[in-house]
Amino acid sequence: MFGGRKDVQKHRNETTMATLKVLICHTCYSSSSRLTSPPDISPSSTSRTSGLIRPPNSAIACLLRPRAPEPFLAPVALARPRRRASVSATMASGVKEVLPPALTSTSDPPPIFDGTTRLYISYTCPFAQRVWITRNCKGLQDQIKLVPIDLQNRPAWYKEKVYPANKVPALEHNNKVLGESLDLIKYLEANFGGPSLLPEDPAKKEFAEELFSYTDTFSKSVVSSFKGEGDDQAAGAFDFIEKALSKFEDGPFFLGQFSLVDIAYAPFIERFRPYLQEVKGIDITVGRPKLATWIEEMNKNEAYAQTRQDPKELVESYKKRFSAQL
Repeated sequence: MFGGRKDVQKHRNETTMATLKVLICHTCYSSSSRLTSPPDISPSSTSRTSGLIRPPNSAIACLLRPRAPEPFLAPVALARPRRRASVSATMASGVKEVLPPALTSTSDPPPIFDGTTRLYISYTCPFAQRVWITRNCKGLQDQIKLVPIDLQNRPAWYKEKVYPANKVPALEHNNKVLGESLDLIKYLEANFGGPSLLPEDPAKKEFAEELFSYTDTFSKSVVSSFKGEGDDQAAGAFDFIEKALSKFEDGPFFLGQFSLVDIAYAPFIERFRPYLQEVKGIDITVGRPKLATWIEEMNKNEAYAQTRQDPKELVESYKKRFSAQL
């Protein structure tokens, strides 16, 4: 059938190479499938005992030290540039920052409008804390300098030279100063790098705006109970939160995955929960399992944890503020 020994050898070589190509292609296909297929993050695949629901790439930066990935996930961080960027952002937000002392009436002003981006905050203000958390989540510690202000003894130059409204937070950026916490967290999202903190899903974007609009109503409803105006409004507000947390099932947060909405509510729930527990004996998580899980997951968020206050100090502060109504 063949012309001679050389033809026989040639046929054997071609057969061997064809077999090797099939094996190599099969191996690459299998490996590629493992590397490019995203991990299953459906509720049914989530381990409740781990206390961690894996987010999409945009939210990894805001989780505190997730447990070591399973062996089949190990190559993912190497094979995907976007995931690798998210991991580096985790490291940026995970750096324990040395916080500067608050500036007082005797403190000199910083060199305002010298090109440095500054975030003026108070360590105790929940509104300022929103922007502080966002800065940390996006890994902007090196790009945005914290300038804490002592609100009980604030410097005169702050109102005169920085922010005429004389409140925090305020952001000095591109030779202008901007204020209002919800506007500022959206500004950081739109104008700075780092992991995305808003989803692309139109339904989630729409719900995010609804929840942003409800933040003031939520706070006022809860604070009304501190003033002795009844607990019904506060209970209704927390029931609203529980229902909102039930809308999306792809994670434990308001929009499923961690977002600016969680940042908007976290500083207030951080303060309301211990006060209601100690002063009124009310546990806001009873009968609200979604809220309980949300608090648990938020407390694992390192970028947020760096901004949290001592619960005892928060309770004492609220006791002084609302002592006449107790």
